[in-house]
Amino acid sequence: MSRYVRANIKGSIFFFTVVLAQRPSKLLFKEIGRLRRIYQAVRQERPFETIAICILPDHIHAVWRLPEDDADFSTRWSLIKSGFSRGLDAQERSASKVIKREKGIWQRRYWENAIRDDANLERHVDYIHFNPVKHGYVTRVADWPHSSFHHYVERGLLAADWGGDLVGREKFPKPLRGSRFSWLGGF
Repeated sequence: MSRYVRANIKGSIFFFTVVLAQRPSKLLFKEIGRLRRIYQAVRQERPFETIAICILPDHIHAVWRLPEDDADFSTRWSLIKSGFSRGLDAQERSASKVIKREKGIWQRRYWENAIRDDANLERHVDYIHFNPVKHGYVTRVADWPHSSFHHYVERGLLAADWGGDLVGREKFPKPLRGSRFSWLGGF
């Protein structure tokens, strides 16, 4: 049996992709209120800062900053995934998921990446905000309702028309001024 080792960097910033087991699916949209409640409850119980997030119909992208003395993002995602799943009907599942009492809603694993510097952070946040356009759900970033992009616009960190009106752009537009992440204190 393989043993998967996750990063253990206290107080660091991480990029995540968390995916439903059944793709394509619209479950995250159908249950957006449930997801928001669980996410907020976990964030209160085990604090972390959400730097960027985008909820798509069948997956979530997020960038989190953990507290200085904490590296345990695994428990946080476990609580979010199990809390979201509790009360929902089980999906089609494999024998191993039945044995482990999993509902088959989420993929077991998720992608995490430790952010190395401001440039790496900026690329990941841009990726998160542009993702609904990349997947063809909208043609403008501003049209996607379940994204932290709107908070960036409110704070004056991105223009409301950031990303343009094209599907499949290869380059992201520049921010309004300097580093958008100076408020994080750098690395």
